[in-house]
Parts: sequence; structure tokens; C-alpha cells
Amino acid sequence: MPGPMDFQMGDVLTLRKAHPCGGVQWEVVRLGADIGMTCKTCGRRVLLGRSELERRVKSVARGGV
Repeated sequence: MPGPMDFQMGDVLTLRKAHPCGGVQWEVVRLGADIGMTCKTCGRRVLLGRSELERRVKSVARGGV
């Protein structure tokens, strides 16, 4: 079983399901037990639990510092 995914500030995540606005890319803006993300299409900010997000992520593009 693989370990937890390593998210960094500024990463752009592609999720499996589209947001209601049609966007599938999200930028990581907060780290912790919950991960804060901003939709790259409409700008909506959401918080998802780390375990939930790990199930939903399709790919990670490193954009962090």
C-alpha cells in the first residue's frame, strides 16, 4: 500500500470529476489535515480532507516553490 501523497503549495491538481463550473484543475492554497484548493476556472475555494482528496486526484503538476 503506497504512503500518503505529498502535496505542496502551488501544485495544480487534476481531479477525476469536474466541478459544476466545468473545471477539473485546482491549485493547492492551504496544507494540513484538510487541503484548501482554488478552482482554476471559476476561483471557488474548497477544503477537502487529505484522504478524500487522495482518492479524487488524477494527476499532480508541481507548481510549488
